[in-house]
Amino acid sequence: MGGCRGFCSVFLVILLVTCTSGEDPYRFYTWNITYGDIYPLGVKQQGILINGQFPGPQIESVTNDNLIISVFNSLDEPFLLSWLVTCHARKTLLTRLDLIQSVAQARPHPLVDQTKAGPTHFPPPHSNVTRVVTQSMLQVQDRVSFHVIRWNGVQQRRNSWQDGVYGTNCPIPPGQNFTYALQVKDQIGSYFYFPSLAFHKAAGGFGGFKIASRSVIPVPFAPPAGDFTILAGDWYNKNHTDLKAIVDGGSDLPFPDGLLINGRGSNGYTFTVDQGKTYRFRISNVGLSTSINFRIQGHKMLLVEVEGTHTLQNTYDSLDIHLGQSYSVLVTADQPGQDYYIVVSSRFTSQVLTATSILHYSNSAGSVSGPPPGGPTTQIDWSLEQSRSVRRNLTASGPRPNPQGSYHYGLINTTRTIRLQNSAPVINGKQRYAVNSVSFIPADTPLKLADYFKISGVFSLGSIPDSPTGSGAYLQTSVMNADFRGFAEIVFENPEDTVQSWHIDGHNFFVVGMDGGQWTPASKLTYNLRDTVSRCTVQVYPNSWTAVYVPLDNVGMWNIRSENWARQYLGQQFYLRVYSSANSWRDEYPIPKNALLCGRALGRRTRPL
Repeated sequence: MGGCRGFCSVFLVILLVTCTSGEDPYRFYTWNITYGDIYPLGVKQQGILINGQFPGPQIESVTNDNLIISVFNSLDEPFLLSWLVTCHARKTLLTRLDLIQSVAQARPHPLVDQTKAGPTHFPPPHSNVTRVVTQSMLQVQDRVSFHVIRWNGVQQRRNSWQDGVYGTNCPIPPGQNFTYALQVKDQIGSYFYFPSLAFHKAAGGFGGFKIASRSVIPVPFAPPAGDFTILAGDWYNKNHTDLKAIVDGGSDLPFPDGLLINGRGSNGYTFTVDQGKTYRFRISNVGLSTSINFRIQGHKMLLVEVEGTHTLQNTYDSLDIHLGQSYSVLVTADQPGQDYYIVVSSRFTSQVLTATSILHYSNSAGSVSGPPPGGPTTQIDWSLEQSRSVRRNLTASGPRPNPQGSYHYGLINTTRTIRLQNSAPVINGKQRYAVNSVSFIPADTPLKLADYFKISGVFSLGSIPDSPTGSGAYLQTSVMNADFRGFAEIVFENPEDTVQSWHIDGHNFFVVGMDGGQWTPASKLTYNLRDTVSRCTVQVYPNSWTAVYVPLDNVGMWNIRSENWARQYLGQQFYLRVYSSANSWRDEYPIPKNALLCGRALGRRTRPL
């Protein structure tokens, strides 16, 4: 009788979740995180693999897709993943997941196969995908978490619960799993995901994240013949644990050992094209410490998209791509049929690092010849002018049919000005990094959980000033308060002689200005208030400033950080608490039932079904 009731309950849940009409598609992924031997620069080292792959599998999605990603941590240490994209959790999606969990938690299930289920609409009763999701959902109940994935650029609309950084999520413990429920609401573009805890990013665990436009939305260029993802960045031969020990000991990271393209050193990767056809290349800088320049021998690049914004289609010989940034270009195979170098080189470094891949014409009559084409090295003005040339395509549609230029950001009055100045102080005899003299230290409990459960003593609002103080640096779990639906002007000020790269989770911002010297209110006169790009990661040149306008339209606890991994790890970050007093699902979805609890949140209840 009990077995019958259980079967009927499962059938009822499946019936409920499959009979709703008009739902956006669901895509299901199951990832197993393991160690494995890798040889990116010819030296054996311990890498972090996803389903045995380095880099990890690509996420393919379409605007508004619901993504169910079950992550199993088979490492011997905590793990977290984060997404450089902006996501949303719909009430219908999470209600469905709650229904599945309520049935699953009543019975034990074995671990699912560590495979990836492909994209589909919500599965029918006989689907293996239903089994995968039901089983994986069961195993996340009442777990302490210790591994995190970060989804770089995924905005997590109304849903900082899924953001994948330690300030919002408990890591996934060794031997356990967590299932992320994301929606790429009103987003398009090129992004990537990466592990956000400790120095896991230095061992791999990253992959591409593509959001295509819906078929009913016009795209401002013809469909390309192919679509390639390039994950490039600096690399160290030391294991991630050794790198962590270096910075824990009070030192900065050493100079990188080389550059990688899709996990491989020079000439380790080939992209095959047909002569006369046009291809899309999505390039992301997934490195730890170095800006890069990207170019293709003998070919021009037509820039079409930057982190979800369709751009004016300017032509470039090469592109600077700073830490955490993503660009999308069209390349036409219009040269004689042979092989050509694809080149990535370091920028603003005393020693220039270079890595190459091969652009192979399918009718190639010869291999690459001559040296790889050179690129810019330390020229700052060149990079600044190129950055200013990247503009928004005002007539093109974004994720919605209305033109991108219909949002007149330059006509909105800012409600607040926040000035953020980076510094590199020594505190207690060790190298640290700070924002407005505050060097961030993690709390014993994720800040989002402490805020939700009203746990005192974890953090204090206003623990970081909103302008530089010039005072001595100090350690603090720094959280800044902000009002929902505000429109903030944030000025990043860089008095140091190195390029900075800043990322804001949960939001896109308009890059209204950048220049050398000291920012003053008079600098506003130089702002681009008409057609600048909207993005989530921006560079600040040495002894310079960059100003952005940020619509504070996403309630939650959001990380603002340096994309230089040693700097963020040693304190150049803080959290922005965007608050709404309405306490409504319209503004923020409640804590997920499967939320992992740790620290002082252990033993608390998430919420009833």
